[in-house]
Amino acid sequence: MSMEPAPPSVAPSPAAAPGPRLGLRANWRQFSLLVVVNGFVGAMVGMERSILPAIAEHEFELVAHTAILAFIVVFGLAKAVTNYFAGRFADDYGRKVVLVVGWLIATPVPFMLMWAPSWNWILLANVFLGVSQGLTWSTTVIMKIDLAGPKNRGTAMGINEFAGYFAVGAAALATGAIAANYGLRPQPFYLGVAFALAGLLLSVLVVRETRGHAHLEAALAPARGAPVVPSQGAIFWHTSVRDPNLSSISQAGLVNNLNDGMAWGLFPFVFAGAGMTLAQIGTLAAIYPAVWGVCQLATGALSDRIGRKGLIVAGMWVQAAGIAIIAFRSSFAWYAAGAVLLGIGTAMVYPTLLAAIGDVVNPLWRASTVGVYRFWRDLGYAIGALLAGVVADLYGVVSAVWLVAAITFLSGVIVAFRMREPGLP
Repeated sequence: MSMEPAPPSVAPSPAAAPGPRLGLRANWRQFSLLVVVNGFVGAMVGMERSILPAIAEHEFELVAHTAILAFIVVFGLAKAVTNYFAGRFADDYGRKVVLVVGWLIATPVPFMLMWAPSWNWILLANVFLGVSQGLTWSTTVIMKIDLAGPKNRGTAMGINEFAGYFAVGAAALATGAIAANYGLRPQPFYLGVAFALAGLLLSVLVVRETRGHAHLEAALAPARGAPVVPSQGAIFWHTSVRDPNLSSISQAGLVNNLNDGMAWGLFPFVFAGAGMTLAQIGTLAAIYPAVWGVCQLATGALSDRIGRKGLIVAGMWVQAAGIAIIAFRSSFAWYAAGAVLLGIGTAMVYPTLLAAIGDVVNPLWRASTVGVYRFWRDLGYAIGALLAGVVADLYGVVSAVWLVAAITFLSGVIVAFRMREPGLP
């Protein structure tokens, strides 16, 4: 009988272990989970959308539109700056940790809004909200781009933005209804506590890291840029100014959120001035983001088939038409029609801009580029609210709305003349 020891059992080769795969079908579980998470991200913003201007007027007795819209200015600035760093942090430290930190920062927001003793507390709550949104929304965008791979980027962004902005509209409708029945505070913000808790628990317990998917895509497409990651300054300059596609995308994103900041801050005053009730204002505030959210399910996928540029140009012009209708007419039906057009136009633009970035940027520094784009895009909130507030105080609310409609139309003209159609995979 041989006394030689039995050969050791062979452990599975690391190469045989399942690694990341690209595509919506291969990653549908994690992708679907991130859709739900982004719904809670959007709902955190939506809970403010229909009632915060009313709180400013009725509880804190603010009169100047510039002062009232300051909450959007601080939100936009905080979110824009955080977006800038969120992309780089996601590249350097991973996506999941940035997502979880964003939810931790969101947790005090509903409590601050409920019990704020002064308007300064509302402003501080919106700083927290802006930082949180910059971290959480940026990360869910980046993670979905990672999972989808190059073939279905527009579809992925359409689904992502649908989840976020449909939730914005649903939360605005819900908080408007609660405020009409129970008062402006604290009851409407109970929803925010549930949103923050659900988003945090899902992100900590179930969401998985996706940075490996970006590395896989970069390895499969080595011709899309040198392997050396550029400096953050180089990425910022390239995205903001030098590259005609990326800079056109960045200015369109800025103007898109400029008009959204105006809509968020001034439309409730336009509607109230026309005799709309608080419940009607809540409904109108919900129509625009709800239409925006639902239509992105179609427009994101459509951009994968017909290209990006045409949808962006047409979308900016449709937005301008919707804003002009709201400025020109003064009935619930016309306001609803304008909100629908604004939602459709925004849906044509929003996922398409993000998909277009993925078309032209190396996956290894894609998150950083998305961060720069989202810096400019969400800076539009601050610029739009500040511009709208100043013009409204000087020349009236309707004049401010007309000005934003004109700026939105001009942005589409810039894209039409400067942007080239990115190559589709």
